[in-house]
Amino acid sequence: MAEQYSKPRQQAEIAFGKTQSQFFARGRAFEELDSITAARNEKTLRLREARLAKELQDSIAPAAKPAPKRAGRS
Repeated sequence: MAEQYSKPRQQAEIAFGKTQSQFFARGRAFEELDSITAARNEKTLRLREARLAKELQDSIAPAAKPAPKRAGRS
C-alpha cells in the first residue's frame, strides 16, 4: 500500500515532516521547562515554610545555651 508521489509532493511531505517535528520538539521543550519551574516553585515554598516554622519556634522558645564556664585560678 505504499503510494508513489511525485517529486514535488515528496519534497513537500519531507518539509512538512520537518516542520511538524520541530513543532513537537518545541512543545516538549516548553513542557520540560514548565515542569522544572513547577518543581522549583514547590521546593521554594517548602523551604520557605520550613524556615518560617523554624524562626517561629526559635522566637517562642529561645535555645537555652549554658553560660560558658570560666576557668578561675585559685
